[in-house]
Amino acid sequence: MRGGATLRGFDRTQPGRRPRGAGAVGFPLPHEEHRMKHRTLGAAVALAALAWTGVLAPAAQAEPGVATPAAAGPATTTLAPPNVDVAAVQAHLTQFNGFATANGGHRRAGSAGYTQSLAYVKGKLQAAGYTVTEQRCTSCTYVSNNLIADWPGGDANQTVVFGAHLDGVSAGPGINDNGSGSAVLLENALQLAARNPSMTKHVRFAWWTDEEQGLNGSRFYVGQLTSAQRTAIKAYYNFDMVGSRNAGYFVNNISTAAAAPLREYWTSLGLAPEENVEGAGRSDDYSFQQAGIPSSGYATGASARKTSAQAAKWGGTAGAAYDPCYHARCDTTGNINPTALDRAADGVAHTIWKQAVNESPANDFSLSLSPSSGSVAAGGSTTFTVATSTTAGSPQTVTLSATGAPSGVAVTFDPGTVQSGSSSTATVSVPASAASGTYAVTVTGTGTTARSATYTLTVTGGGPGGCDGVPAWSASASYAPDDVVSHNNHKWKSTWYSSGAEPGAPGSWAVWQDQGTC
Repeated sequence: MRGGATLRGFDRTQPGRRPRGAGAVGFPLPHEEHRMKHRTLGAAVALAALAWTGVLAPAAQAEPGVATPAAAGPATTTLAPPNVDVAAVQAHLTQFNGFATANGGHRRAGSAGYTQSLAYVKGKLQAAGYTVTEQRCTSCTYVSNNLIADWPGGDANQTVVFGAHLDGVSAGPGINDNGSGSAVLLENALQLAARNPSMTKHVRFAWWTDEEQGLNGSRFYVGQLTSAQRTAIKAYYNFDMVGSRNAGYFVNNISTAAAAPLREYWTSLGLAPEENVEGAGRSDDYSFQQAGIPSSGYATGASARKTSAQAAKWGGTAGAAYDPCYHARCDTTGNINPTALDRAADGVAHTIWKQAVNESPANDFSLSLSPSSGSVAAGGSTTFTVATSTTAGSPQTVTLSATGAPSGVAVTFDPGTVQSGSSSTATVSVPASAASGTYAVTVTGTGTTARSATYTLTVTGGGPGGCDGVPAWSASASYAPDDVVSHNNHKWKSTWYSSGAEPGAPGSWAVWQDQGTC
């Protein structure tokens, strides 16, 4: 979150001194009783969601956990939001902390630490199937890129945007401010892709640059929108500092319709959230508010101090800052409250589902492969079966396609279009010139929604892959420092961990070093 300063006429200065000291790298685990309470209360929300969609009869609502079948009519498939694994969110924070450590101790906009953070997020999203673009913020104090990721499907005229700033201040790693919001959004985006539900609205995720210098990245994005594009955004949700060690539980614009699902989830946990007064006008939701776009978001507090009343209902230390390491060197992974982080992550998932997911799709299907892997010698071929099944509603027409096959390898389907409930035979044809290696081929069935499965193809006896035997770069592979690949007739050496970051692409200098032509 941007520091307390005057922003467009608003004096947001907060009391309290900058704390000193350094936190240890690593995450404390929440107490077991907190985990059990969170899961129990989360289950209550899921039960309520079933009641809203009409799956539970009134009698069932009176006895939690017991569902009474409807007296008549077909069964309804209801999709509940995922319980986001806080350990997965923490793993992203560990990556961000590593990027800061390797680059002067910070992830300030425009720095190598920021660029590596962006490349990491981008690679994860591309591998999950998002349409990802980098937007150059030419008016930013530190000229650098926003990252925008769109999940396919949903009505583009009904778009919901979930955003967080990815940059930090130069004083420290910025793990709570704002690695926490960035990691929560990333894991929610990955969980949405894994579930791949039918969408009623279009969902867009955004990671902003240069927030700490005056909300510059989000302001640039909003300023580039046409009138029609602004109108299409029905709500913007901002997540800035959601893992504060002495956490409070705050919702931006808490009384508005946009805030309802966020408020609803934290209320179901017995948290009695409050209005985010400290953060008003100090984070990226303000850029959207200024454009007339409804906005809300979560925050767990910055340098302001927890009151005795807040400590009584939320726990923690009265009179102490919500985040004792705000804008300081000690804002590391040791500065994160995993219970608050978990509650924020699951509240985001709840909001995505309430705002944009068709929880009771009229028609749906599943897709599976048998076998799901195969080895083919160069010059040969193999087959596998693509099976579909109707999981809700009526059978539908499903068109089959494949992506991710290595250069020259063809994947064909007979038939190419099936009715859900039927199968197709996929043939993989590998030319003699194909490079040896293991490849992830994604098979997708597209009907009223899209369902995918992965076929692992191993090519043997083929060429070395180009560039004097250096293996070709693969968008589906994960790379570590010192790995060497070939791509576009160049050798490239990995300087950091990455997946999906294409050598030679804008921003890839942070993870790939050009070793010259070959």
